[in-house]
Amino acid sequence: MAEVREKETFINPYVVQMDKFADSLIHLSKTFLTLEEYKGTFSKEEIEEMFLKVTDKVCENCEKKEWCLGENRVHTYQMLYEILCTVEEFGAELNVELKRSLQKRCIRAPRFLRETLESFENMKKIMMWSNKIVQNREGYAQQLNHFAKMIQQTTRELDAGIFEDEHLEKRLKTQLKKGGARMLSSVFYMTNQGKYEIHLTVKSMKGHVIPTKELASVVGTCTGRVMTPQMGERPLVGEEYCTVACVESARFHTLQGVAKIGKGCSKISGDTFLMTDLPGGKKGIALSDGMGSGEEAFRESKMVVEMLEELLEAGFPVTMAVQLMNTALVIAREEIRFSTIDASLFDLYNGTCEFVKAGASTTFIKRKDKVETITSSSLPVGVVRELELEPVERSLEDGDYVVMVTDGVLDALPVGEQETLMGKFIEESNIVNPKELAHHILEQVLEWTEEVPVDDMTVLVIGIWRL
Repeated sequence: MAEVREKETFINPYVVQMDKFADSLIHLSKTFLTLEEYKGTFSKEEIEEMFLKVTDKVCENCEKKEWCLGENRVHTYQMLYEILCTVEEFGAELNVELKRSLQKRCIRAPRFLRETLESFENMKKIMMWSNKIVQNREGYAQQLNHFAKMIQQTTRELDAGIFEDEHLEKRLKTQLKKGGARMLSSVFYMTNQGKYEIHLTVKSMKGHVIPTKELASVVGTCTGRVMTPQMGERPLVGEEYCTVACVESARFHTLQGVAKIGKGCSKISGDTFLMTDLPGGKKGIALSDGMGSGEEAFRESKMVVEMLEELLEAGFPVTMAVQLMNTALVIAREEIRFSTIDASLFDLYNGTCEFVKAGASTTFIKRKDKVETITSSSLPVGVVRELELEPVERSLEDGDYVVMVTDGVLDALPVGEQETLMGKFIEESNIVNPKELAHHILEQVLEWTEEVPVDDMTVLVIGIWRL
């Protein structure tokens, strides 16, 4: 923060305020992490507490109380400690030697043992819940860090991208007025890819209704760029002021196709996929394989995909979105349930694609007469608190295809030849339509196996072309 300010990067007071907000989240995250840590063993105080509880219940009216808890207190304490150590290592079934030793030392040995075991179990439960709280707190701390980084990144991008152009503003006012629109204000923004994004606060003149596409066309004429209304923008501008966003058109477009079959040819598959248009000229494609198969696996993968879609549409980077989702799944459950995530984020401005995998199968890129593979060793979401994701970026060219598959597809092929055979199926095909190509690949795999699918199988194909 201090370094940034020395460089005078942030001069906008609103930007500075957002940066302070991010700093406060980071500080809160660090505070969470400084609180109590995980416990693997009982402290001396906790063992002493168990000792007092057990002796209060067992020794109260015992004729040997004074001797056992007086001059021989150390030996009695040692006896309880030995029981705890044995139970911790081997379970409640004590060995014969320890039982005999206990019977020699204590005339109420059976009850002493029973109360010790009960006290141990109670303390163990308390430790387990305490560790669960620590785990949840660390998970929340990680989420706060992710949010803070998101705020900082977005703030820097916005502040760096906003610019002023008085000449362009005057030209827009003049041209829009000729078209029957009155402009109140404008904001000019340039993305990281060097693309224009212009926000206009406008209204139509009395008696007119102006299509948003016409406004974008005027903006394009004034800027010398091909401009279109932002995705989800209102179709018409009426006689009341409203803000309309016009963005520079993408240079690429994609077409997608999917082919899938359930385990045992079931209509219900545990695989779920996502295809969505995202802000900033991006296309999000994701494939998730839930643990197991059938309805339960489907519900799991569907939930994961819907969470991912919501985060991506909100503007979160794909890696951060997967980490946030993973943390939420880990801290929200006692039992381990996992799902794979295979995400491909296409930038339609520059033709690049970012691949992020969490426990997912190999992705294949078809480039004319050759096939490239993208792999990862990352674990699925829902297993560990912090995933070690390995994002990979590739530049794509006109006519390239990205092929994504679930593990059921590759596992159906012989071990050691899976990627080679799949690459051969893809490379030897001259099919242009992504949907037809997806069905062709799945049919090739099924023909090779000559068996009913033993797992859910899904093939996603995305073709990219220059506009």
